[in-house]
Amino acid sequence: MRQIVLDTETTGLEPCEGHRIIEIGCIELIDRRLTGNNFHLYLNPERAIDLDAVNVHGITAEFLAQKPKFAEIAESLLDYLRGAELIIHNAAFDVAFLDHELQLWKGESAPRVAELCGICDTLSLARQLFPGQRNSLDALCKRYAIDNSKRIAHGALLDAGLLAEVYLAMTGGQVALHLGDELRRDPGAGRGLGSRGHIDPQRPPLRVVRASDEEEMAHRARLAAIEAASGQCVWLSEDRSV
Repeated sequence: MRQIVLDTETTGLEPCEGHRIIEIGCIELIDRRLTGNNFHLYLNPERAIDLDAVNVHGITAEFLAQKPKFAEIAESLLDYLRGAELIIHNAAFDVAFLDHELQLWKGESAPRVAELCGICDTLSLARQLFPGQRNSLDALCKRYAIDNSKRIAHGALLDAGLLAEVYLAMTGGQVALHLGDELRRDPGAGRGLGSRGHIDPQRPPLRVVRASDEEEMAHRARLAAIEAASGQCVWLSEDRSV
């Protein structure tokens, strides 16, 4: 599965008031692994930037004066995004700006982002997992012990990178163990296994790693979110039957 973790910075808060995108940052994941095939551009918005926005991201009109305009990079951006699932924190904001930029570029014939890509809103996901709690990107970084110390100001690529880590943590971290493949190729490849896959009596004792209280809480929250989304969670059913 190809996923793109996406973030933007803008001249203000409302595309309907003529505000524009000034930075796009994208991090590519394939099968939940970072590929390094990222997309990052600053854009000349052809308008002034609200002071409140400059205070958030620190990007000035002078810095953007010689950067490309959205119309100049639109085709390459669409080629990069097309067919992927977009992972966005507060997706409605970024998608509205992208749709606005596409409409300015192509008019009524412009495609909409939701027609080209799937969309996963990590803010909605976080609110399901942690109802009633703060679920900003900074709050989630703290909750999952992700280092955001370099986030002195907002930046699209920096924030997309942090969100990629948050998303992987929220949705389960490591998703596959490959021990089975190794053992099929070499029955003695597993640590502590003999040449025919039997347990070696000389192996050292296995280390038992127990979940912390915070990990237990995150696990229970994840199960509750699964049940809320699907109507049933088999693991919760097993717990209730005990």
